[in-house]
Amino acid sequence: MAIARNLEDKDVIYAGLIGKLAGILLLGIGLAGCAHIFSKDILNQVDSEIRFEELLKDPGAYKGKVVLLGGIIVKTENKKEGTLLEIYQTEMDSYGKPVNTDVSQGRFLALYEGFLDSEIYSKGRKITVAGVVDGEEVIKLGEIDYHYPYLSVQEIYLWEEEQLYVYHYYHGYSHDSVWYDPYYRYYPYWFYYVDPKSEDQEQTTEDPAP
Repeated sequence: MAIARNLEDKDVIYAGLIGKLAGILLLGIGLAGCAHIFSKDILNQVDSEIRFEELLKDPGAYKGKVVLLGGIIVKTENKKEGTLLEIYQTEMDSYGKPVNTDVSQGRFLALYEGFLDSEIYSKGRKITVAGVVDGEEVIKLGEIDYHYPYLSVQEIYLWEEEQLYVYHYYHGYSHDSVWYDPYYRYYPYWFYYVDPKSEDQEQTTEDPAP
């Protein structure tokens, strides 16, 4: 009885240790997954209380403040002093990635002191900028004078282009529209994967749920 009790106690201890190790591992994975795109140093400088609509109304009131803004590139212009990005603002997720890109409160300018290739930092790309507010710049936008908040870039992140995948779904029971496997089972549906950048079509099949 004593031997059995000792073995049970050891099992409990081992189970506890394994549980703690698993918890530590999951915590580490979670923290790694939540890592931000920008350095801790710049994030500590960002004034998260400044909302973009307030900045847009009076950029001069926030001069010298560090802000974090995300959006979509409208224009990239290489100048002697660096690369000037015109960006329309969007919301960001917890990682700083622009989301809800069809909704914007306005535009801003961001000057990067260096060269950014306009073929890479091109129109339509998602971008996130941490920068110091330098005031505003008034530029003609159509027939109006648009007051742009003007930032000096401290850190910048260009998000990878997202691939568009289109799936064409077909359904039918004719001999030409079903797929047979070696066991003579038939599947009355399939879908095609289509890469818009390629004219080729890759046919894949999906095994229906039993």
